[in-house]
Amino acid sequence: MKKPFLFFFEPFLLLFVLFFLGSCSLNKLVINKVSDALTGSGAGTVFTGDNDPILVGDSLPFAIKMYESLLDQNPDHPGLIVTTGSLFIMYANAFVQGPAEMLPLEQWEEKRFQMDRARKLYLRGAAILERGINNKYPGMLAAENDPFSKALAKMKKEDISLFYWYAAGTLSAYALNVFDLSLGLKVPRLTAMMNRAYELDENYNSGALDEFFLILYGALPEGLGGDPDRALIHYRRALEKSKGLSAAPYVAYAQTMAVKNQDYESFKNNLETALAIDPAANPSNTLINTISQNKARYLLEKAPELFSDLEVWDYNDE
Repeated sequence: MKKPFLFFFEPFLLLFVLFFLGSCSLNKLVINKVSDALTGSGAGTVFTGDNDPILVGDSLPFAIKMYESLLDQNPDHPGLIVTTGSLFIMYANAFVQGPAEMLPLEQWEEKRFQMDRARKLYLRGAAILERGINNKYPGMLAAENDPFSKALAKMKKEDISLFYWYAAGTLSAYALNVFDLSLGLKVPRLTAMMNRAYELDENYNSGALDEFFLILYGALPEGLGGDPDRALIHYRRALEKSKGLSAAPYVAYAQTMAVKNQDYESFKNNLETALAIDPAANPSNTLINTISQNKARYLLEKAPELFSDLEVWDYNDE
């Protein structure tokens, strides 16, 4: 399954959906057919293959609301649950939190507002995905341990996207407010979900799980589950599985492990390698590469603030 960033909408099908959404006599069979069509395996690259993040960012809110409206009419459709929930999370990450992180210090009020907005969007997407987990595995996310462990053992390869996006959204929300104990208590189970997903298909989305673990083990303090050795292993695997065509693992390693270790050379080399990648080398990943490279440029400019022994001229004068 390709990264479900967004699916291609046939114009007439979209008009058909919007027309019927306003009707009180919407037929359940029609709803299911439309839901299947919009969440099936025939995904296109009209969004992921675009090299203009602004264009995509401006377009996504309409698509999200369209899916959400359809989900209101068909609340238990598995494909709609995964697509709608993941779109909230991806939009929050790429087009809300990402740009907010790069705002200058003097815009701290706007940055705080956008970070809070991103957190709410993460939780909104995670809540939709949680419904999908509860539908398939009733009681799994309850407080008791036995239902969780037993259900996790039953998890199938087809469930990976559901669990992946639920974990990604929940952990992203927690990272923006580490004082939220209700989310912090979920971290061990979220990690267990991703370990199970890795057992089922370690090559999911060309290394997406390895990128997840790279960030998880690289960003967390060791006392809270961080593990530099595991982060390094998943970094190398992510590069191997993406065949060097993805800038994201390089940027993730630079931002987590290189900064934590105060290793400027590794930081610089990884970011420059990310920038050397042709964004369109893998057409389905053009958008993500473009966004990652924008982040790489920002991090290189910010290097003097991230490394205590680095002079401002170190990077700019080379």
